[in-house]
Amino acid sequence: MIRTLSIFALATSLCAGATVVRADPFGTSEEARAMLDRAVAALKADQTAALKAFNDPDNKQFRDRDLYVFCFSLADGNFTAYLSPALIGTDIRDLKLRDDPIGQRAYDVVHDAAEGSYVTMDYKFPKPGTKTTAVKLSLETRVGNQACGVSYFK
Repeated sequence: MIRTLSIFALATSLCAGATVVRADPFGTSEEARAMLDRAVAALKADQTAALKAFNDPDNKQFRDRDLYVFCFSLADGNFTAYLSPALIGTDIRDLKLRDDPIGQRAYDVVHDAAEGSYVTMDYKFPKPGTKTTAVKLSLETRVGNQACGVSYFK
């Protein structure tokens, strides 16, 4: 009887663990906002260290599933933080997605926003692992000379 209960308890705990593993593969709007809030706090504390943390592929505070912090300089538009290191130093305004000047729109939406305010921009982007496009929302804010954001699927 005790052995049966132990096996049942083990099976129950494994099923509970499996529930966590099967969590949604995409971040939510709340998780994106929380990540951006952490990024703002980090930037205000130490901009150099924050940008380094945002670019660290192992930093789970600023990279979680499809969520990640991106930043660019408001002075020249150049990326200072991005998921792909290849884009660091390139001008966000040059990015296009098909016929959508997504980079220019991302720059424009935050450029004249008041520091500390949050602005948004919708665009269509393929969900990871598929060729199907879905609506994403980019949540952005200004911190000093940096504009930073986190995008998530709606």
